[in-house]
Amino acid sequence: MTSAVNSSVWIRRYRPAPEAAVRLVCLPHAGGSASYYLPMAQALAPGADVLAAQYPGRQDRYAEPPSESVRELAERIVEAVGGDDRPLALFGHSMGAVVAHEMALKLEAAGRAPVRLFVSGRRAPSAPRDGRRLHRASDAELIEAVRRLDGTDGQVLEDEELLQLVLPALRGDYKALETYEPRPGDRLTCPVTVLTGDADPVTPVADARAWADHTGGPTELCVFPGGHFYLNDRPGEVVDVVRRHLGL
Repeated sequence: MTSAVNSSVWIRRYRPAPEAAVRLVCLPHAGGSASYYLPMAQALAPGADVLAAQYPGRQDRYAEPPSESVRELAERIVEAVGGDDRPLALFGHSMGAVVAHEMALKLEAAGRAPVRLFVSGRRAPSAPRDGRRLHRASDAELIEAVRRLDGTDGQVLEDEELLQLVLPALRGDYKALETYEPRPGDRLTCPVTVLTGDADPVTPVADARAWADHTGGPTELCVFPGGHFYLNDRPGEVVDVVRRHLGL
């Protein structure tokens, strides 16, 4: 499907588990990086082989221009994951949920449906949009919007040098997310687990529940106390949901 070089660029395996019966591909939020999923990789190994996607424009890929297309990201990561015969599951938080959904659509179209899609902290594609265009906002407005979500290390937001490294990727990610247009009629067949915080300011529970309209498979809604980054405070509970559905 793809070269080893491409795979090593796009995928991080912090706790390789080549003998695991299932692979879990994890997709970061806007401005996030593969290392966000290091704790999940540690918690699930060796039962699951966790592959964390590294988008361009951050950490060891900061010199690359960020992608400004959700579908391009999904296509590249599907290629990088390759044709391993083991069952594959997808976990995406916030923007990562949208990328994971697009990946699931591509995989199903290729006859390689994921065994489960986990979407976290993101309203369903059919839910009303909030109309924001943060990728066009000033640096100060973009930083303030990210600060309100309470998921980024405050030291990064206060350090001007670090901000200059982070902002291009963050702005590119928001452009990809805010210009993404779901295709009418796109519908999955795989089971979907929806995870969200009960006080998420950008993902009302009703909008998260609407993911059930996007698959013919079974769905489950898991609501946790907390905001947009509820999973930072409840990593064990989130891992338990993943472990239960993957039979680990």
